[in-house]
Amino acid sequence: MDLYLYHYYDAATGPFQNLSALSIEEALQVQRRLKQNKNWFASQRTDDYMNIRRDLEARARALFTAKGGKPTKEYPHYMTLGPCEWIKKWYPNGKEIRILLDDMQPEMMSFTYGDLFPTMRYLDDKPYRGKVYVKNEILQLVDEFGWPQDWNKDGHHGPERYIEVQVWDDRALGPYMKS
Repeated sequence: MDLYLYHYYDAATGPFQNLSALSIEEALQVQRRLKQNKNWFASQRTDDYMNIRRDLEARARALFTAKGGKPTKEYPHYMTLGPCEWIKKWYPNGKEIRILLDDMQPEMMSFTYGDLFPTMRYLDDKPYRGKVYVKNEILQLVDEFGWPQDWNKDGHHGPERYIEVQVWDDRALGPYMKS
């Protein structure tokens, strides 16, 4: 079975626009603008979102590097493993990009079982909390626990609603990157 990575974005801004690529001041300005538009999912973020995000990205990068990952960036681009259509609804004019998993270099991708934020911050006894996985490990985890997109579509069973992919290299996304 072919597996795909999905990136969801708004048509007006284009794909792979990343707050982490901005200075903290620029990112905060964008965040303030996003908060004004209640139609955007990002409008719900707290004021300390960027500080938390940068900390979590640094932790994920360190964990990934310890497993043999070879990130070329300090922060990743975000995708999902498998489709997650409700994410498209985060955006007024949601679009998606789909990339075959096997077309990506494994040493440039880490995975979390759920979004990075709750995976690293949610305190319960689930064995995948606080961890980053490489490709073969995440596929084993799916065999064990299933696809969150299937068993938790509505979020009633916890914060994990998809498998997140962190892509740590711009070149891996080359033709999809907005210039």
